[in-house]
Parts: sequence; C-alpha cells; structure tokens
Amino acid sequence: MGKRVGMEVSIAAAEAVKQGNVDVVSAYPITPQTHIVEHLSEIVANEELDAEFFCVESEHSALSVCVGAAATGARTFTCTSSQGLALMSEITYIASGLRLPIVMIVANRTLSAPLSIWNDHSDAMMIRDCGWIQYFVENGQEVYDHVFISYRTAENREVLFPAIINMDGFTLSHVIEPIEMIEQEKIDQFLPVYQPLHRLHPDHPVTMGAFALPSIFAETKKAQEVALRSSMPKILEVWKAFGDMTGRYYRPIETYQAEDADTLLVTMGSFGETASVAVDQMRAAGRSVGLMKIRLWRPFPFDDLKKVALRAKQLVVIDRAMSVGACGPVASEVKAALYGSDQRPSVYNFVAGISGRDVAPPDFIKMVDKAEIEIGEGNKEGYELYGVRE
Repeated sequence: MGKRVGMEVSIAAAEAVKQGNVDVVSAYPITPQTHIVEHLSEIVANEELDAEFFCVESEHSALSVCVGAAATGARTFTCTSSQGLALMSEITYIASGLRLPIVMIVANRTLSAPLSIWNDHSDAMMIRDCGWIQYFVENGQEVYDHVFISYRTAENREVLFPAIINMDGFTLSHVIEPIEMIEQEKIDQFLPVYQPLHRLHPDHPVTMGAFALPSIFAETKKAQEVALRSSMPKILEVWKAFGDMTGRYYRPIETYQAEDADTLLVTMGSFGETASVAVDQMRAAGRSVGLMKIRLWRPFPFDDLKKVALRAKQLVVIDRAMSVGACGPVASEVKAALYGSDQRPSVYNFVAGISGRDVAPPDFIKMVDKAEIEIGEGNKEGYELYGVRE
C-alpha cells in the first residue's frame, strides 16, 4: 500500500504526470483546469521534473506543440477544458490520425453560450468521435491512477493512440481527497521509458499526415477504426496489470448492486458515487434498483454493456450534456448498443446536472420514480431535461 495523502485532485494529477516522467508539457490555462498546469510549471521550474514546459498562446497551439513533440518521440502531456477544448478540437483529429500517444486531462466544463464555468460533459461530447481512447473517472484516486494507465496503454506499439482522461471540473478538480500515492520505483516498473515505433528525425526522414487522395482516404480511416477497436484487449491488460500492482482494478463497465436489479441507473463520471448512495436508499426501501457506470467511452464497450444491461427491465440513463434536437448522447450510444437484442430493456433518458447544477441522492430517486411510472404507462423511450423550473 502506498502513502495516503490529502491533496487537491488537480495537484494529484500534476504529481502523477511528474511521476510519469514526461518530456514535454504544453498547455494554456483555462478554468477549471488551471491548477494542474500551474503546479506542473512549478515542478519543472524547481527542477523536480526534467521536462520542457511550454506556456503557449492558445489551446490550439498547446496540442499542436504536443503533436510535434510526440512525433519526435517525446512523452507529452496537456490538459484543457470547455472552450479551450473547442479551440483545440481541430488538432485532436490530427493527433489520433497520426497515432501519437499523447495524454490529456479534460476538466469537464460546459460550453457557452450562455457563459458558464461549471461542470457538465458537453465539451467531452463535442469531440467524442475524434479517435482518442477516452476514460471517465469518478474520483481523485481514479484521476491519479489513470495518468499511468493512459501512458502505458497509449504507448503500447499495438495501440499508439492518444488518450483523454475526463474528470468533472470543480466537482473533482478543486476538491481535496485522500490519494494513495504509488512509490516511484513501482511507477518506473509499470511505466518504462517510452520507445517510439516511428519518429521524426533529420537522419531518417519519414512522412506523417501527408495529403490523401479520395482513392486512399477511406482505407486510412478504416485502418484507424480497426486499430482503435482492437485496442480494447490492451486496455484490459493494462487495467489488470495496474490492479495486480495496486489492488485497484478497473473495468469498461462498473456495476453496483446490479446483479438482480430490475431498474439500472446509468451514469458517467463523478455522478456514480452520488447515485450509489441513492441506490442504497432504494434497496433499503425494498426496491430492485442498481447502478451501471460507463468508465470507457471510446472504444465503446458494447459487449460489456450488453452483458449488464440485458439483465434489467429498464435503464434510467443520466446524461450530463444535451444533444440539442435529440436525446442525450450517452442514451443514444446505449440504445445503439442494445438495438436488435432480444428482450431489450426500456431506456428512459434524463439530462441532469448541466452547468454544475446540483444533483443529490433524492434527485436520482425522483428520476427512477418518474421513469418507472412513465415506462409503466407505455412511454418506454422517454427523454427529459430534469429539474427545469416552470
């Protein structure tokens, strides 16, 4: 067991990046991500980490620097949030298309307008199809752990994709939690020095990201799709190896009291811990309710989700982002995953907690109540924005 330290989650994230011995940090400050890069700048300035720190003029440049550095074989890190990710979004597609194992933390925050600095998942959903491995974490320990997990997975020569760690802004980024730190010796064994497969070097010229005619573009994207889907076994291997080292095992789909549940709440991110309290309260009242938490967003864990979901009679999917003009994006994925399955459960969708609005255990109970009533009355695919004042 490592030493447990009370620490702000953003500081823990920065400490993990230091322990991961990165070569290049490139970032532009934006709330609520700022504490991560502020602490990393101090770490580099104090010579606690032998790395280059680039404070650039925009998020677009931040990821552009990471792309250039990673292409030369450097282990790189960046982080951003909300409008910063929107500005960076162009480069996210380039990083994945070039198969560069950059790691980025997104401190999830709502997109304007109107202007808001508070948490939801609208920024993550904006780039859900950018081709990165994408995790959602529940608490500070999972943020810290997934820095190491992400680098080891991304840098595997059978993977070579960038990775995003989505952590809820403020709800996680600015709170102090007990973090079990891992000894540096163990980290060095778990995460060896990065050995790139290809790199830009003047003595050995290569071409990266060249112009593609229509006659070959589809084939390149097909190769990217196959490779990202094929990364799933390696993701599982890394989670297993990390669990063997620390006792903390992670899975694409996490469950809580779900084995015999007729109704399953479905969440992503820090909502999972709050929802588990509501599940305990409903179980104590004799109700058959459980919880399914989606940890791996891309590649999407279709099979794992079906194994859990098909045992239930109804799913209550809680989105933290709107897909304006449709249902929530997580609900869309869940419905697609279950399409065509025998005895498919009903899927009732709520969008809740956008722009940081509080969602407490009683709210989850109210959503389950409403969904079960609506489904019982025949509205088996309902959708609504929860808690809007009349």
